[in-house]
Amino acid sequence: DSGLRFHYVAAGERGKPLMLLLHGFPEFWYSWRHQLREFKSEYRVVALDLRGYGETDAPSHKENYKLDCLITDIKDILESLGYNKCVLIGHDWGGMIAWLVAICYPEMVTKLIVINFPHPSVFTEYILRHPSQLIKSGYYFFFQMPWFPEFMFTVNDFKVLKSLFTSQATGIGRKGCRLTAEDIESYLYVFSQPGALTGPINHYRNIFSCLPLQHHEVVMPTLLLWGERDAFMEVEMAEITRIYVKNHFRLTILSEASHWLQQDQPDIVNKLIWTFLKEETTRKRE
Repeated sequence: DSGLRFHYVAAGERGKPLMLLLHGFPEFWYSWRHQLREFKSEYRVVALDLRGYGETDAPSHKENYKLDCLITDIKDILESLGYNKCVLIGHDWGGMIAWLVAICYPEMVTKLIVINFPHPSVFTEYILRHPSQLIKSGYYFFFQMPWFPEFMFTVNDFKVLKSLFTSQATGIGRKGCRLTAEDIESYLYVFSQPGALTGPINHYRNIFSCLPLQHHEVVMPTLLLWGERDAFMEVEMAEITRIYVKNHFRLTILSEASHWLQQDQPDIVNKLIWTFLKEETTRKRE
């Protein structure tokens, strides 16, 4: 309905059940490369570039990045791919969108898997009561400024972008799957295109006009995976999320893992997702 063109990468045969993957910031479809390979045997796996990212259209006005637009995008994409339901997986900001799609369009999500993002109500309540999380989310406030955040990412040959994935403080940990030079180049190529950072940062420029949630409950089976060494999200929020899921809820916290969990520990993440998917299908058949 938006008239935007969305870029996605797909693996697995058309007609198989749909698995839809929503990336975080500052990422694009490529952050799901390990999952595209892994799940194509049983699913039509589709990794999107979200609105404003990568090769997807990027409207210029920040109003075009309100959360209700982002939620409607997922509904429209599902329908245009020829499906009416999917397994929905989101990481980081894509996790926020995945929670909201599951809340607003429960009939479209058979199973929900979120990586390193709590239920949106947990996030907003927790941040108000815990200054430590407010500090960790300080970039949300920084991103409200016009043009300057984009400029900061480009300084010194995109040093900020590189260090997010590789530094001691925020990057993939010692025991993780380090990003290769080629991986880093992929990210730099996408985000060094003219205007490529404005769309992604515009997602955050609308966070304070967040749509009020009429409903908070999540009614489908839900898996929450969390890297405990996440530099941006306090792990306490993961456990609190449980109260909003009115169905089977499984939480797995990986102690040595970073925020970039599905790239950091792809083998473990894939195994946990398989277990969750199989467990639920057998339970339904009983």
